[in-house]
Amino acid sequence: MISTSSTAALSGFLLGTSLIVAIGAQNAFILRQGLLKQHVFILCLICGLSDAVLIAAGVAGLGTLISQSPVLINVVTVGGALFLFSYAFIAFRRAMRPDVLKAANVGEANLKSAVAACLAFTFLNPHVYLDTVVLLGSLSARYDGADRLAYALGAMLASFVWFFGLGYGARLLQPIFARPSAWRVLDVLIGLVMTSIGFSLSSRLVG
Repeated sequence: MISTSSTAALSGFLLGTSLIVAIGAQNAFILRQGLLKQHVFILCLICGLSDAVLIAAGVAGLGTLISQSPVLINVVTVGGALFLFSYAFIAFRRAMRPDVLKAANVGEANLKSAVAACLAFTFLNPHVYLDTVVLLGSLSARYDGADRLAYALGAMLASFVWFFGLGYGARLLQPIFARPSAWRVLDVLIGLVMTSIGFSLSSRLVG
């Protein structure tokens, strides 16, 4: 039998993966540096740790606050479900007109410049706070104790797996994601995961 902590960790991992795997400046930057084999480890580590800190802040703070009120739990659950359905819709719409993730031929050769750019792509993006602190953090209110920790670790693991996979697998991924069809498949999968989690949240409203 699958434990509740394992289920929570899987939920966090899937949701974290769905939120992070999308075309964006941060992913394009990591892909570009990976293609050029420049500072890949430190940049992937910065991205993963940054997400982990933001997720931890959301789970420890906002999640705890919301868990004290069944009304707030329902509000967050409904809001989270609506957000997930909206995100799924956007993903499906992207799948209709897929883009490509282009990696430029020039990267940041200087370590300080590369780190500064990485931090800017991470913390100057308002979506990172919505995804990690607000959404992932608030939805952790559905879990208690060890299950909440497992949920957070699952979401954090998703970030590390994605960034290190993207950075070190860049040379293999670049030809694939240069094709719009690859992003079409990816966006459809993201949309399906988001829809599934949205329905799962909707079915667990507090009576």
